Amino acid sequence: MKNSIRDIKRSYLSDIGLFTTMIFKASPKTDEGIYSKLLGDKLSADLGYLYENAVVQMITATGRSAYYHTWEKENSTHYYEVDFLFQDKAKLLPLEVKSSATKKHESIDAFCKKYSQYVSRAILLSQKDVGKDNNLNLKPIYMLPFIMEEL
Repeated sequence: MKNSIRDIKRSYLSDIGLFTTMIFKASPKTDEGIYSKLLGDKLSADLGYLYENAVVQMITATGRSAYYHTWEKENSTHYYEVDFLFQDKAKLLPLEVKSSATKKHESIDAFCKKYSQYVSRAILLSQKDVGKDNNLNLKPIYMLPFIMEEL
């Protein structure tokens, strides 16, 4: 996956099951309950990288390229980051992936404000239900194939 400005690439693993096992293999015997906890949203870990990996697999399966965008926060050593950018007719569709609560979405909000004239709509994917937070469309991750079909 490429950044929209610099040619910096991210790497993802194509087997999400293997990736999950590798992440949580802290002992010779991986806990058999990992997948149950993961599916039941009871795993106490930041799973953003796991969810992003699953999403990029779905994007790749549609034959599309995945792009992301980062830029410096003013007066900070940190960066804003939008997980995925797509062309939506003549505009952009930023897409953010969250593994937990959807209340904090500073990067996609800042992107939409900075590039408002170029953004068609913005989507935040998570394991939560369909909803709306101001102009941000909240969708469950399983709806991504339908979103990609609309583009």
